Amino acid sequence: MMAKVVAEAATGRQVASFVLGSVSTLIVVLLLQHRPEELSRPMPVQFLGWRNGTSSSEAATPSSEAAGPVITGGGETAGDRRYNVTKQQPNATAGDLSLPSGAEDRQEEMVQDAELEDEADEFQGLAAAVERAASPDDRTVIITCVNHAWAAPGSLLDLFLESFRIGDGIAHLLDHVLIVAMDPPAMSRCETLHKHCYLYTMPGGMNFTSAKFFLSKEYLELVWSKLRLQRRVLQLGYHFLFTDVDVMWFRDPFKHVTAYADMTVSTDVFFGDPDNIDNFPNTGFFHVRRNNRTLAMTRLWHEARSRFPGQNEQPVFNAIKKDLVRDLGLRVQYIDPAFMGGFCNYGKDLGKICTMHANCCVGLRAKLKDLRSVLDDWKRYTAIPHWARHAANWTVPGACIH
Repeated sequence: MMAKVVAEAATGRQVASFVLGSVSTLIVVLLLQHRPEELSRPMPVQFLGWRNGTSSSEAATPSSEAAGPVITGGGETAGDRRYNVTKQQPNATAGDLSLPSGAEDRQEEMVQDAELEDEADEFQGLAAAVERAASPDDRTVIITCVNHAWAAPGSLLDLFLESFRIGDGIAHLLDHVLIVAMDPPAMSRCETLHKHCYLYTMPGGMNFTSAKFFLSKEYLELVWSKLRLQRRVLQLGYHFLFTDVDVMWFRDPFKHVTAYADMTVSTDVFFGDPDNIDNFPNTGFFHVRRNNRTLAMTRLWHEARSRFPGQNEQPVFNAIKKDLVRDLGLRVQYIDPAFMGGFCNYGKDLGKICTMHANCCVGLRAKLKDLRSVLDDWKRYTAIPHWARHAANWTVPGACIH
Protein backbone atom coordinates (compact mmCIF):
# COMPACT_ATOMS: atom_id res chain seq x y z
CA MET A 1 0.00 0.00 0.00
CA MET A 2 2.82 2.40 0.92
CA ALA A 3 4.65 1.63 -2.35
CA LYS A 4 1.50 2.46 -4.34
CA VAL A 5 1.17 5.87 -2.62
CA VAL A 6 4.83 6.72 -3.28
CA ALA A 7 4.46 5.77 -6.97
CA GLU A 8 1.36 7.92 -7.41
CA ALA A 9 3.11 10.92 -5.72
CA ALA A 10 6.13 10.60 -8.03
CA THR A 11 3.88 10.46 -11.06
CA GLY A 12 2.07 13.65 -9.87
CA ARG A 13 5.37 15.56 -9.53
CA GLN A 14 6.41 14.52 -13.03
CA VAL A 15 3.10 15.70 -14.48
CA ALA A 16 3.38 19.02 -12.62
CA SER A 17 6.96 19.56 -13.84
CA PHE A 18 5.94 18.80 -17.40
CA VAL A 19 3.03 21.27 -17.26
CA LEU A 20 5.15 24.04 -15.71
CA GLY A 21 7.92 23.49 -18.27
CA SER A 22 5.46 23.63 -21.15
CA VAL A 23 3.90 26.86 -19.84
CA SER A 24 7.35 28.50 -19.44
CA THR A 25 8.36 27.51 -22.96
CA LEU A 26 5.12 28.89 -24.36
CA ILE A 27 5.61 32.22 -22.57
CA VAL A 28 9.17 32.59 -23.94
CA VAL A 29 7.98 31.85 -27.48
CA LEU A 30 5.18 34.40 -27.21
CA LEU A 31 7.58 37.05 -25.89
CA LEU A 32 10.00 36.44 -28.73
CA GLN A 33 7.26 36.75 -31.31
CA HIS A 34 5.81 39.95 -29.92
CA ARG A 35 8.85 41.80 -28.49
CA PRO A 36 9.25 45.52 -29.44
CA GLU A 37 10.87 46.19 -32.79
CA GLU A 38 13.79 48.10 -31.36
CA LEU A 39 14.76 45.11 -29.18
CA SER A 40 15.07 42.93 -32.26
CA ARG A 41 17.65 45.20 -33.96
CA PRO A 42 21.34 44.38 -33.63
CA MET A 43 23.07 46.73 -31.19
CA PRO A 44 25.98 48.72 -32.71
CA VAL A 45 29.41 48.20 -31.22
CA GLN A 46 30.97 51.39 -29.87
CA PHE A 47 34.44 52.05 -28.57
CA LEU A 48 34.04 54.79 -26.01
CA GLY A 49 36.72 57.29 -25.22
CA TRP A 50 34.86 60.01 -23.37
CA ARG A 51 36.42 62.32 -20.88
CA ASN A 52 37.07 61.01 -17.38
CA GLY A 53 34.04 61.25 -15.14
CA THR A 54 31.48 60.94 -17.97
CA SER A 55 29.22 57.90 -17.92
CA SER A 56 28.43 55.98 -21.08
CA SER A 57 24.80 57.05 -20.91
CA GLU A 58 25.79 60.70 -20.65
CA ALA A 59 28.29 60.32 -23.47
CA ALA A 60 25.69 58.87 -25.79
CA THR A 61 23.56 62.02 -25.73
CA PRO A 62 25.81 65.09 -25.87
CA SER A 63 24.12 68.42 -26.45
CA SER A 64 24.47 70.10 -29.83
CA GLU A 65 26.25 73.02 -28.21
CA ALA A 66 28.86 70.82 -26.56
CA ALA A 67 29.77 68.57 -29.44
CA GLY A 68 29.98 68.29 -33.20
CA PRO A 69 30.76 65.67 -35.81
CA VAL A 70 34.38 64.74 -36.27
CA ILE A 71 35.61 63.52 -39.60
CA THR A 72 37.24 60.14 -39.94
CA GLY A 73 40.27 59.64 -42.11
CA GLY A 74 43.39 57.66 -41.34
CA GLY A 75 44.61 56.32 -38.03
CA GLU A 76 44.64 57.88 -34.60
CA THR A 77 46.96 60.85 -34.27
CA ALA A 78 48.24 62.84 -31.33
CA GLY A 79 45.36 65.21 -32.01
CA ASP A 80 42.89 62.32 -31.65
CA ARG A 81 44.34 61.32 -28.30
CA ARG A 82 44.41 64.94 -27.16
CA TYR A 83 40.67 65.28 -27.71
CA ASN A 84 39.62 61.79 -26.46
CA VAL A 85 37.39 61.18 -29.45
CA THR A 86 34.69 58.52 -29.52
CA LYS A 87 35.50 55.92 -32.18
CA GLN A 88 32.63 54.33 -34.05
CA GLN A 89 32.60 51.99 -37.02
CA PRO A 90 33.31 54.31 -40.00
CA ASN A 91 31.57 53.83 -43.31
CA ALA A 92 34.00 56.11 -45.14
CA THR A 93 37.19 54.92 -46.73
CA ALA A 94 40.56 55.96 -45.37
CA GLY A 95 41.32 59.53 -46.31
CA ASP A 96 37.65 60.53 -46.70
CA LEU A 97 37.58 63.83 -44.82
CA SER A 98 34.15 65.06 -45.84
CA LEU A 99 31.50 65.68 -43.19
CA PRO A 100 28.39 63.51 -43.41
CA SER A 101 25.43 65.47 -44.76
CA GLY A 102 21.98 65.34 -43.22
CA ALA A 103 20.71 63.24 -46.13
CA GLU A 104 23.24 60.49 -45.58
CA ASP A 105 22.54 57.75 -43.04
CA ARG A 106 25.98 57.39 -41.53
CA GLN A 107 27.21 57.21 -37.98
CA GLU A 108 29.07 60.30 -36.77
CA GLU A 109 31.89 60.64 -34.33
CA MET A 110 31.34 63.18 -31.58
CA VAL A 111 33.91 65.26 -29.77
CA GLN A 112 33.48 67.11 -26.50
CA ASP A 113 35.36 70.35 -26.03
CA ALA A 114 35.15 72.23 -22.74
CA GLU A 115 35.96 75.51 -24.50
CA LEU A 116 32.53 75.53 -26.14
CA GLU A 117 30.84 76.22 -22.82
CA ASP A 118 33.63 78.49 -21.56
CA GLU A 119 33.40 80.76 -24.63
CA ALA A 120 29.62 80.74 -25.01
CA ASP A 121 29.25 84.42 -24.08
CA GLU A 122 32.02 85.54 -26.43
CA PHE A 123 30.44 83.90 -29.48
CA GLN A 124 26.74 84.41 -28.84
CA GLY A 125 24.72 83.86 -32.00
CA LEU A 126 27.63 82.51 -34.04
CA ALA A 127 26.23 78.99 -34.34
CA ALA A 128 23.00 80.25 -35.89
CA ALA A 129 24.84 82.65 -38.22
CA VAL A 130 27.17 79.93 -39.49
CA GLU A 131 24.31 77.49 -39.95
CA ARG A 132 22.45 79.99 -42.15
CA ALA A 133 25.47 80.74 -44.32
CA ALA A 134 27.13 77.33 -44.63
CA SER A 135 26.57 75.13 -47.65
CA PRO A 136 24.10 72.38 -46.66
CA ASP A 137 25.86 69.94 -48.97
CA ASP A 138 29.25 69.90 -47.27
CA ARG A 139 28.88 72.22 -44.24
CA THR A 140 31.45 74.71 -45.53
CA VAL A 141 31.27 78.43 -44.81
CA ILE A 142 33.30 81.25 -46.37
CA ILE A 143 34.39 83.79 -43.74
CA THR A 144 35.78 87.29 -43.99
CA CYS A 145 36.21 89.97 -41.31
CA VAL A 146 35.77 93.74 -41.53
CA ASN A 147 35.93 96.72 -39.25
CA HIS A 148 34.33 100.09 -39.92
CA ALA A 149 37.28 101.38 -41.94
CA TRP A 150 37.15 98.36 -44.28
CA ALA A 151 33.34 98.31 -44.51
CA ALA A 152 32.80 102.03 -45.17
CA PRO A 153 31.29 103.04 -48.55
CA GLY A 154 33.91 102.77 -51.30
CA SER A 155 36.23 100.74 -49.09
CA LEU A 156 37.43 97.13 -49.25
CA LEU A 157 34.09 95.45 -48.58
CA ASP A 158 32.52 97.07 -51.64
CA LEU A 159 35.38 95.86 -53.86
CA PHE A 160 35.24 92.39 -52.33
CA LEU A 161 31.53 91.95 -53.04
CA GLU A 162 31.87 93.45 -56.52
CA SER A 163 34.52 90.89 -57.44
CA PHE A 164 32.06 88.03 -56.84
CA ARG A 165 29.44 89.68 -59.02
CA ILE A 166 31.75 90.27 -61.99
CA GLY A 167 33.58 86.97 -61.55
CA ASP A 168 33.18 83.91 -63.73
CA GLY A 169 30.00 82.25 -62.44
CA ILE A 170 30.74 82.68 -58.74
CA ALA A 171 28.02 85.13 -57.64
CA HIS A 172 26.15 82.22 -56.04
CA LEU A 173 29.04 81.73 -53.59
CA LEU A 174 27.95 84.94 -51.85
CA ASP A 175 25.09 82.87 -50.40
CA HIS A 176 27.71 81.11 -48.27
CA VAL A 177 29.83 84.12 -47.26
CA LEU A 178 29.61 85.12 -43.61
CA ILE A 179 30.88 88.66 -43.04
CA VAL A 180 32.13 89.05 -39.48
CA ALA A 181 31.87 92.66 -38.31
CA MET A 182 34.35 93.62 -35.61
CA ASP A 183 32.42 96.69 -34.45
CA PRO A 184 28.81 97.98 -34.56
CA PRO A 185 29.33 100.49 -37.44
CA ALA A 186 30.76 97.68 -39.60
CA MET A 187 27.77 95.52 -38.69
CA SER A 188 25.34 98.24 -39.66
CA ARG A 189 27.08 98.73 -43.02
CA CYS A 190 27.20 94.98 -43.64
CA GLU A 191 23.48 94.59 -43.09
CA THR A 192 22.79 97.09 -45.89
CA LEU A 193 24.89 95.06 -48.36
CA HIS A 194 24.72 91.38 -47.45
CA LYS A 195 22.37 88.84 -45.87
CA HIS A 196 24.86 86.96 -43.69
CA CYS A 197 26.45 89.26 -41.11
CA TYR A 198 27.68 88.54 -37.59
CA LEU A 199 28.83 91.03 -34.95
CA TYR A 200 31.84 89.79 -33.01
CA THR A 201 32.95 91.97 -30.13
CA MET A 202 35.98 90.77 -28.24
CA PRO A 203 35.98 90.57 -24.45
CA GLY A 204 37.40 93.74 -22.98
CA GLY A 205 35.68 96.08 -25.44
CA MET A 206 38.73 96.90 -27.57
CA ASN A 207 37.87 99.38 -30.33
CA PHE A 208 38.48 98.04 -33.85
CA THR A 209 36.59 100.77 -35.71
CA SER A 210 39.47 102.63 -37.36
CA ALA A 211 42.20 101.29 -39.64
CA LYS A 212 45.02 99.71 -37.65
CA PHE A 213 48.72 100.12 -38.28
CA PHE A 214 50.55 96.92 -39.17
CA LEU A 215 51.79 95.10 -36.01
CA SER A 216 50.28 97.69 -33.68
CA LYS A 217 48.71 96.35 -30.48
CA GLU A 218 45.21 96.78 -31.90
CA TYR A 219 46.22 95.15 -35.20
CA LEU A 220 47.63 92.11 -33.42
CA GLU A 221 44.51 91.69 -31.29
CA LEU A 222 42.42 91.93 -34.43
CA VAL A 223 44.25 89.22 -36.38
CA TRP A 224 44.57 86.85 -33.42
CA SER A 225 40.88 87.24 -32.62
CA LYS A 226 40.13 86.03 -36.15
CA LEU A 227 41.93 82.79 -35.33
CA ARG A 228 39.81 82.35 -32.21
CA LEU A 229 36.68 82.75 -34.27
CA GLN A 230 37.92 80.34 -36.96
CA ARG A 231 38.58 77.74 -34.29
CA ARG A 232 35.09 78.24 -32.91
CA VAL A 233 33.62 77.51 -36.34
CA LEU A 234 35.49 74.20 -36.39
CA GLN A 235 34.21 73.40 -32.90
CA LEU A 236 30.67 73.95 -34.13
CA GLY A 237 31.19 71.24 -36.74
CA TYR A 238 31.91 73.15 -39.96
CA HIS A 239 34.68 73.43 -42.52
CA PHE A 240 35.68 76.98 -43.42
CA LEU A 241 37.45 78.95 -46.11
CA PHE A 242 38.84 82.15 -44.65
CA THR A 243 39.52 85.05 -46.98
CA ASP A 244 40.79 88.50 -46.12
CA VAL A 245 38.49 91.20 -47.41
CA ASP A 246 41.32 92.54 -49.62
CA VAL A 247 41.17 89.34 -51.71
CA MET A 248 39.36 89.73 -55.03
CA TRP A 249 37.50 86.62 -56.24
CA PHE A 250 37.22 85.88 -59.99
CA ARG A 251 36.78 82.10 -60.28
CA ASP A 252 35.81 79.27 -57.95
CA PRO A 253 38.85 78.52 -55.72
CA PHE A 254 37.31 75.32 -54.31
CA LYS A 255 38.48 73.54 -57.46
CA HIS A 256 41.99 73.79 -56.01
CA VAL A 257 41.10 72.45 -52.56
CA THR A 258 41.87 68.73 -52.41
CA ALA A 259 40.13 66.12 -50.26
CA TYR A 260 43.55 65.01 -49.01
CA ALA A 261 44.54 68.24 -47.29
CA ASP A 262 43.51 69.26 -43.79
CA MET A 263 44.67 72.79 -44.59
CA THR A 264 44.96 74.29 -48.07
CA VAL A 265 46.70 77.66 -47.99
CA SER A 266 47.80 80.38 -50.39
CA THR A 267 51.45 81.27 -50.51
CA ASP A 268 53.74 84.29 -50.69
CA VAL A 269 56.77 82.25 -51.82
CA PHE A 270 56.12 79.10 -53.85
CA PHE A 271 58.84 76.60 -54.79
CA GLY A 272 56.78 74.75 -57.40
CA ASP A 273 55.60 71.81 -55.28
CA PRO A 274 52.24 72.18 -53.42
CA ASP A 275 53.34 69.54 -50.89
CA ASN A 276 56.62 71.27 -50.03
CA ILE A 277 56.21 72.35 -46.43
CA ASP A 278 58.95 74.97 -46.92
CA ASN A 279 56.65 77.12 -49.09
CA PHE A 280 55.77 80.38 -47.33
CA PRO A 281 52.08 80.39 -46.29
CA ASN A 282 49.75 83.35 -46.55
CA THR A 283 46.95 82.94 -44.03
CA GLY A 284 44.89 85.68 -45.65
CA PHE A 285 43.36 82.91 -47.76
CA PHE A 286 43.15 79.33 -46.52
CA HIS A 287 40.74 76.42 -46.28
CA VAL A 288 40.49 74.10 -43.25
CA ARG A 289 38.63 70.81 -42.99
CA ARG A 290 37.10 70.11 -39.61
CA ASN A 291 38.70 67.06 -38.00
CA ASN A 292 40.75 66.17 -34.93
CA ARG A 293 44.00 67.30 -36.46
CA THR A 294 42.74 70.79 -37.31
CA LEU A 295 41.06 71.21 -33.92
CA ALA A 296 44.41 70.47 -32.33
CA MET A 297 46.24 72.64 -34.88
CA THR A 298 44.21 75.78 -34.19
CA ARG A 299 44.62 75.35 -30.44
CA LEU A 300 48.38 74.90 -30.64
CA TRP A 301 48.65 77.73 -33.15
CA HIS A 302 46.89 80.14 -30.81
CA GLU A 303 48.88 78.95 -27.81
CA ALA A 304 52.12 79.60 -29.73
CA ARG A 305 51.38 83.33 -29.73
CA SER A 306 53.04 83.71 -26.33
CA ARG A 307 56.29 82.28 -27.72
CA PHE A 308 56.45 84.90 -30.49
CA PRO A 309 55.53 88.26 -28.91
CA GLY A 310 54.82 91.07 -31.34
CA GLN A 311 54.11 88.71 -34.26
CA ASN A 312 50.87 88.21 -36.12
CA GLU A 313 49.38 84.78 -36.78
CA GLN A 314 50.99 84.19 -40.19
CA PRO A 315 54.72 84.13 -39.23
CA VAL A 316 53.82 82.16 -36.10
CA PHE A 317 52.16 79.47 -38.21
CA ASN A 318 55.17 79.42 -40.50
CA ALA A 319 57.43 78.91 -37.47
CA ILE A 320 55.46 75.98 -36.03
CA LYS A 321 54.11 74.30 -39.20
CA LYS A 322 56.72 71.52 -39.28
CA ASP A 323 55.99 70.66 -35.65
CA LEU A 324 52.28 70.46 -36.47
CA VAL A 325 52.95 68.15 -39.40
CA ARG A 326 55.23 65.94 -37.30
CA ASP A 327 53.21 65.84 -34.09
CA LEU A 328 49.64 65.85 -35.42
CA GLY A 329 50.07 64.29 -38.84
CA LEU A 330 48.64 67.54 -40.25
CA ARG A 331 48.25 67.50 -44.03
CA VAL A 332 49.14 70.89 -45.53
CA GLN A 333 49.00 71.79 -49.21
CA TYR A 334 49.89 75.11 -50.82
CA ILE A 335 48.13 76.66 -53.81
CA ASP A 336 50.16 77.78 -56.81
CA PRO A 337 50.11 81.61 -57.09
CA ALA A 338 49.13 81.12 -60.73
CA PHE A 339 45.68 80.33 -59.31
CA MET A 340 45.60 82.19 -55.98
CA GLY A 341 47.77 85.20 -56.62
CA GLY A 342 48.81 88.19 -54.58
CA PHE A 343 50.92 91.27 -55.01
CA CYS A 344 53.82 89.28 -53.51
CA ASN A 345 53.63 86.65 -56.24
CA TYR A 346 51.10 86.16 -59.04
CA GLY A 347 50.79 84.45 -62.39
CA LYS A 348 50.49 86.42 -65.60
CA ASP A 349 47.79 84.22 -67.14
CA LEU A 350 44.38 85.73 -66.40
CA GLY A 351 42.87 82.54 -67.79
CA LYS A 352 43.98 80.67 -64.64
CA ILE A 353 43.54 83.17 -61.85
CA CYS A 354 40.89 82.53 -59.17
CA THR A 355 41.76 85.18 -56.57
CA MET A 356 44.09 88.15 -56.21
CA HIS A 357 45.23 89.35 -52.78
CA ALA A 358 46.58 92.80 -51.91
CA ASN A 359 49.37 91.35 -49.78
CA CYS A 360 52.87 92.83 -49.65
CA CYS A 361 51.04 96.13 -49.34
CA VAL A 362 50.77 98.43 -46.34
CA GLY A 363 48.08 101.06 -46.03
CA LEU A 364 44.38 101.10 -46.82
CA ARG A 365 44.66 103.81 -49.46
CA ALA A 366 47.29 101.92 -51.43
CA LYS A 367 45.27 98.69 -51.29
CA LEU A 368 42.13 100.42 -52.55
CA LYS A 369 43.94 102.04 -55.48
CA ASP A 370 45.64 98.88 -56.69
CA LEU A 371 42.67 96.57 -56.10
CA ARG A 372 40.52 98.89 -58.18
CA SER A 373 43.09 98.43 -60.96
CA VAL A 374 42.82 94.66 -60.50
CA LEU A 375 39.04 94.80 -60.99
CA ASP A 376 39.48 97.00 -64.06
CA ASP A 377 42.00 94.54 -65.51
CA TRP A 378 39.50 91.71 -65.05
CA LYS A 379 36.68 93.68 -66.69
CA ARG A 380 38.87 94.42 -69.70
CA TYR A 381 39.91 90.79 -69.89
CA THR A 382 36.33 89.48 -69.92
CA ALA A 383 35.27 92.10 -72.50
CA ILE A 384 37.76 91.09 -75.20
CA PRO A 385 37.21 88.11 -77.56
CA HIS A 386 38.30 84.69 -76.32
CA TRP A 387 40.92 84.35 -79.05
CA ALA A 388 42.67 87.53 -77.87
CA ARG A 389 42.60 86.91 -74.11
CA HIS A 390 45.97 85.16 -74.01
CA ALA A 391 47.64 88.56 -74.44
CA ALA A 392 45.93 90.13 -71.41
CA ASN A 393 48.05 90.98 -68.39
CA TRP A 394 47.84 92.58 -64.99
CA THR A 395 48.60 96.21 -64.32
CA VAL A 396 51.61 96.46 -62.01
CA PRO A 397 50.29 97.39 -58.53
CA GLY A 398 52.08 100.74 -58.48
CA ALA A 399 50.70 102.14 -55.20
CA CYS A 400 51.69 99.03 -53.25
CA ILE A 401 54.91 98.08 -55.07
CA HIS A 402 57.13 100.95 -56.11
